[in-house]
Amino acid sequence: MSTPAAFTAGRLASSFSVLLVWTVSLVSADDKEGFRPLFTEDGPPKDWIVTEWNDLAKPAPPECAWTVENGILKPGKRRGTWLVSRKQYRDFVLEFEIRLTEHGNSGVALRAPMRGDPAFDGMELQVADVRYNPSAKDSELTGGIYRAIAPSKQVYKPTEWNHFRIELRGQHLKVTLNGEVIQDVDLSRFDQPVKRHDGTDAPPIKDRPKEGHIGFQHLSRDNEPVLIRNVRIREL
Repeated sequence: MSTPAAFTAGRLASSFSVLLVWTVSLVSADDKEGFRPLFTEDGPPKDWIVTEWNDLAKPAPPECAWTVENGILKPGKRRGTWLVSRKQYRDFVLEFEIRLTEHGNSGVALRAPMRGDPAFDGMELQVADVRYNPSAKDSELTGGIYRAIAPSKQVYKPTEWNHFRIELRGQHLKVTLNGEVIQDVDLSRFDQPVKRHDGTDAPPIKDRPKEGHIGFQHLSRDNEPVLIRNVRIREL
């Protein structure tokens, strides 16, 4: 016959086992995708910095602050800024939705250093309709790595919400836009210098940083809105 103490110990052990299984199940469910949502609180994003669009080393003035309102990230009162993470990332999956006007211009900084122009000193995934720049090359339109790698197709929907998934693993970049793969490339193959806006050479894509900051750009004409929502990241 079990003693009361043994019976109590047995019940405690059984309860602990159930709790352990339940906890492991929860952890497994959380880790199934492993994404961390960003911009979950209203107000200015914490641990993010607002800078001038052409040099991340230059802070933007207070009126340019980006804010989150009802889950939607919005830029400030003047065009020409980046919202940049304080944290650095190497390999990751980044997902988000973005909506611009016909003359909207945005972009996503990838592995950018906290200096210079992400388009040339890190990488910038462009988001812009041809109406912003009718003479734009394919690599200067949505889905292009700015002036360096054109997307395989244009599936961007101007004025609508567009869903991006960006995967960076070492030198492999894969970009899916609205469910269609538009970039699936080995970055080490792109060994030619890229022309900056002033005509000087920027480093080839293969020589760009392998770790850096992520960010979102506001360069829309006439300060037309850039709206971003459902941002989440999974580090690899």
